[in-house]
Amino acid sequence: MPTIPTDRQIFEGEIATYWLDDGILVSLSKSTRRTVANITGNVALVKRITNNQKVPLLIYLRNSPMPDKATRTFSTEQLPQVYSAMAMVSKPGLAQFIMQLLFRFQQPPIPMKHFTDDAAAKAWLKQYV
Repeated sequence: MPTIPTDRQIFEGEIATYWLDDGILVSLSKSTRRTVANITGNVALVKRITNNQKVPLLIYLRNSPMPDKATRTFSTEQLPQVYSAMAMVSKPGLAQFIMQLLFRFQQPPIPMKHFTDDAAAKAWLKQYV
């Protein structure tokens, strides 16, 4: 996990800590169970941070409790409303599990890729800035 920078504004949400880095929204995921309510609040927070602009997301994943089916569906529907692409950074296995869980029967609604190296993730996201 990266250290939270001290040279820019930090935004604390219920499910993640955010900051902007060269047009990329960086997210430190929290180990909070996702619900429709906190996803709704998080989408509002992200829109405030980005001035309603779709941005690429670099998310550092953490283990969190399994969300229910309604939350997974809602989360998938919200992704293209706020993000242009998503790079997930985690230990091997976690992101693949999340991708299988969310997109077992359909393609992701935005470009998504998993990385174990954040430099590679940032390089991939630059094309979506």
